[in-house]
Amino acid sequence: MDINFFKKIRILDGGMGQELLARGMEPNGSLWSASALLNENYHDLLLNTHLDYIKAGAEVIVTNTFATRRVRLKENKIDNKFEYLNKKAGEIAKKTKDYFPKTLVAGGLPPQNSTYKADNRSEDEIKIDFFNQAKILNPYVDFFYFDVLSSLKEIRIAIDSIQEFNKPYLIGAHISDGTKMPSGEPISELKDIFKREKTLGVILSCISPENYDLNFDEIKNLGVPFGFKLNGYLKTAPLNINNKKNDYIQPNKFLGKRDDLSPEKMFEFVKKFKNEGATILGGCCETSPQHIKAFASLK
Repeated sequence: MDINFFKKIRILDGGMGQELLARGMEPNGSLWSASALLNENYHDLLLNTHLDYIKAGAEVIVTNTFATRRVRLKENKIDNKFEYLNKKAGEIAKKTKDYFPKTLVAGGLPPQNSTYKADNRSEDEIKIDFFNQAKILNPYVDFFYFDVLSSLKEIRIAIDSIQEFNKPYLIGAHISDGTKMPSGEPISELKDIFKREKTLGVILSCISPENYDLNFDEIKNLGVPFGFKLNGYLKTAPLNINNKKNDYIQPNKFLGKRDDLSPEKMFEFVKKFKNEGATILGGCCETSPQHIKAFASLK
């Protein structure tokens, strides 16, 4: 893959989990989007959702693996399905190339413990989890995407964990509020972590348009292609592992869904960021193919 791919305006896909729910997928515990992999009846729904993002203009799709991390499967007592679910996610994503051969597939590697919260486990534990998921996805993907990571430690470990696969990576760092990651670290320190010969770019992932704007100068100054996957939540608060209050509630129920981010409104934010130099344009939770179609009109 061309390491300079994201130096031009490129369109990523949008949110998968909430889009699947909107299309009729029934949730299963805290599996969220992984429900579409566990239940074969939803495999076509997942494929068609990937395809609809591509038809809307996405040049890159992300494997549906945000909820197939081992810790989430353990919560739901289906740890034995780890290999099957990740492999199936890779197979379905790659199948889009039968229809759209130029599409790139990004292997989504999510936070390996809680979401929106720094992983304080040992480095060995975190690295093993990243490696095991990446190993399964590797045959199906063009590059890896570190999806909504909350600390420099996690990003560094994720980069180390995929070295043997000899593929480039896109960094997706998360900032919930203000100008620091949940770990308390500024994204400016990413400069000391990524390897330029393998780094496709850095984006802020699952972030509100307003908070992305607040961090725009910091990400622009990293010296690599940059952009975003914007969400439509009211807030992004830690989704704690084994927090029984939240385990079986879908994210938009306790994070809240904004009603002011129509495709037209989101387009105005994206147009501004693109005009200021962002080249990686995509959506996260609560963004639909209609949002991506609006973004794609900026190419």
